[in-house]
Amino acid sequence: MTPTAPPALPPDALAAVERALEAHRGRPGALLPILHAVQDALGYVPPDALPTIAHALNLSRADVHGVVTFYHDFRDAPPGRHVVKLCRAEACQAVGSDELVRDVCARFGTELGHTRADGAVTLEPVYCLGNCALGPSAMVDGELRGRVTASGLAAELPDVPAAPPGGAS
Repeated sequence: MTPTAPPALPPDALAAVERALEAHRGRPGALLPILHAVQDALGYVPPDALPTIAHALNLSRADVHGVVTFYHDFRDAPPGRHVVKLCRAEACQAVGSDELVRDVCARFGTELGHTRADGAVTLEPVYCLGNCALGPSAMVDGELRGRVTASGLAAELPDVPAAPPGGAS
């Protein structure tokens, strides 16, 4: 049986993978830095990149896939223009994060762990942002926020229109 070639990656993704491999291959524990470098460059780790990374590191595809799916920070699809991470840890729950999540999901029209259909926003759950004294906490496009409200998030993202009623995807 002839081995099948790995799926073709778009040129920008292939270039990002090659840069990450060049920077980290041969180092102990190179897989995580490579995956982070690819995600930093593209916003996600394309599933079609996994065979290339596995081959370069002499790992199985299952090993690489297992790492990508184990760590919640890795995405397998492009994120929205804005990424909002909402803290789901106990300290934030104690000060209203459950209500915040419900309100934010309704306002932006998508569920945690998803990107809105128009690509405007991705909502992600996280389990502690280390901002417990100022909960509920969120990270908006990489910036930590405390005492977050749904209306405050909406004001921070004026280019994300409110979803129509019943418009969660």
